[in-house]
Amino acid sequence: MSRFFCALLHTYIDAFLLSAAPDLPILERRNWLIHLHYIRKDYETCKAIIKEQLHETQGMCEYAVYVQALIMRLEGKIQQSLELFQSCAILNPKSSDNLKQVARSLFLLGKHKAAIEVYNEAARLNQKDWEISHNLGVCYIYTKDFKSAEEQLNLALQLNKHDLTYMMLGKIHLLQGDTEKAIDVYKSAVEFSPENTELLTTLGLLYMQLGKYQKAFEHLGNSLTYDPNNFKAILAAGSMMQTHGDYDVAMNKYRVAAYSVPESPPLWNNIGMCFFGKKKYVAAISCLKRANYLSPFDWKILYNLGLVHLTMQQYASAFLLLQIYPSDLRLLLFTLTNLDDADNGRRSHEQAVLLDESNPLVNLNFAVFLYNQGDKKAALLQLQEMERKVNAQVENNSNTDFDPELVEMAQKLGTALQAGENLYWSKLGKDSKTSQRSSSSKPSSSQQPLGTNQALGQAMSSAAGYSKSMQITAEPEADVSSAPSPPTMEEQLIIAVQR
Repeated sequence: MSRFFCALLHTYIDAFLLSAAPDLPILERRNWLIHLHYIRKDYETCKAIIKEQLHETQGMCEYAVYVQALIMRLEGKIQQSLELFQSCAILNPKSSDNLKQVARSLFLLGKHKAAIEVYNEAARLNQKDWEISHNLGVCYIYTKDFKSAEEQLNLALQLNKHDLTYMMLGKIHLLQGDTEKAIDVYKSAVEFSPENTELLTTLGLLYMQLGKYQKAFEHLGNSLTYDPNNFKAILAAGSMMQTHGDYDVAMNKYRVAAYSVPESPPLWNNIGMCFFGKKKYVAAISCLKRANYLSPFDWKILYNLGLVHLTMQQYASAFLLLQIYPSDLRLLLFTLTNLDDADNGRRSHEQAVLLDESNPLVNLNFAVFLYNQGDKKAALLQLQEMERKVNAQVENNSNTDFDPELVEMAQKLGTALQAGENLYWSKLGKDSKTSQRSSSSKPSSSQQPLGTNQALGQAMSSAAGYSKSMQITAEPEADVSSAPSPPTMEEQLIIAVQR
């Protein structure tokens, strides 16, 4: 009996709903069915229903055209979707949603100025839509109008706070080179959304870029707390440990990252440089070659691979790899010197002097090279040019804390060339312990080659990609066997050896 009454009750309810439901106009009769199949991602059935609906309404059903345009965009047919959204805007010109979709399609087609015009028209219809202000800000970023972009994104945050808006606003400050303002924006974003791992990771990377490793580690640790498999955070934390010589701890971090992203070129590059720091050169070459296989055109990986070959005194292999990045010629010069290629070595030294007009060590390298080649007159000219650069740095109160071995080499070269004792290096040597260790003897009649392996190797060592002309902070100098330097966000966390 209870089943009978339940069935009877359902019959009465259905009859009541059918009698109470209003008759839908023919233009909207199948909208609910179109929506149902669309949210189920049953696009083929959805397109078939849309076709029937448009046939019955002679193309006047706004919702059917709207959904058809969305499906076209999902299928990559951006131009067709743009035309359909424009049809929707004609059918209902007072709808800001239609204009937003038109602007979105224009943006995807790379027509940013046209998209800005449509978004401005949509904003006149709906002034309190944060999405319009946000998208306007993104369009202004692509047109390099950072001031207008910042205004629109701040307006979007006033209307409604969103993580994505904070990230785009921080990106504007980074593009303008203002890291401090970017950090302030990301700090506000983390206060608003403390569990967003991408915000935490980005903030950690920015602190890492400024050398504030304690704060960087704190934010990266928070990111890993919420998402232990966050690849960027693992790679950044591992690189910091690697920078401070904790190679085993860094390798444990990279081992976790290898499970989630086993084919990442930056990951294998960093693992290779960990082995390089541990002086396991064969393992380092193996990992770097795997990274090179995954990313054959990444010059940083090739540079590090060349550095390992150079450390193993495989100069021919090192030369083939280091010549790929000719803007930093010091390691390449060291390689050519060891290959006894005097002609190319001299040309490379001349090019290095032209490229780096402020670094006195470049002239010291050239002077040592010329002296060992027997050209004392040209070597003296380079030594005098080096002295001019050093005196300029002293007058400008620049960094004059040179490596003791380089000071010793300059003193030896000055003595060999009889440059006199009024040079800066000679004055420096009288008050340092270095000059006491390098007591000069009387010059012999036969020319003795200066220490090319030590002095040149140290003076010519450099980091791949961390040149002083870059916008990111420059790295301190170190010799060839030093630990890898901290990565930057713009270089996708790829480690290179310190300058």
